[in-house]
Amino acid sequence: MNVEPNAPTERGPQDWFTGEVWIDPVTAGHGSHRLSLGNVRFAPGARTAWHTHSIAQTLHVTQGNGFVQARGEAVINIRSGDIVNVAGGEWHWHGATPDHFMTHLSLTEGETEWGEQVSDAAYRSK
Repeated sequence: MNVEPNAPTERGPQDWFTGEVWIDPVTAGHGSHRLSLGNVRFAPGARTAWHTHSIAQTLHVTQGNGFVQARGEAVINIRSGDIVNVAGGEWHWHGATPDHFMTHLSLTEGETEWGEQVSDAAYRSK
């Protein structure tokens, strides 16, 4: 057993996010494939860029209200307690609503490929 101190909070990289986003890394996993767990906090209106994961991603909303969208599908409202399962290879984005913060735990398996930013017009077109 090994008890580690909390890792410092990181600012979400601008090429991955629009708006104010903070990430508290929890773990990078212990096996042979990439696995990461982080607590991610989005300010109102903040969101990820379009992205996909080679294996999968699970989001557990722990606070606030947000949106998630798969490419070509409708925007879905998510709230505290919701669990979102994203299949490998599915292009998607997620973030806070315009008037609420949103925090989720993000469990990502495999490699992440980042795409273009979600424009303000596309974000507001929900």
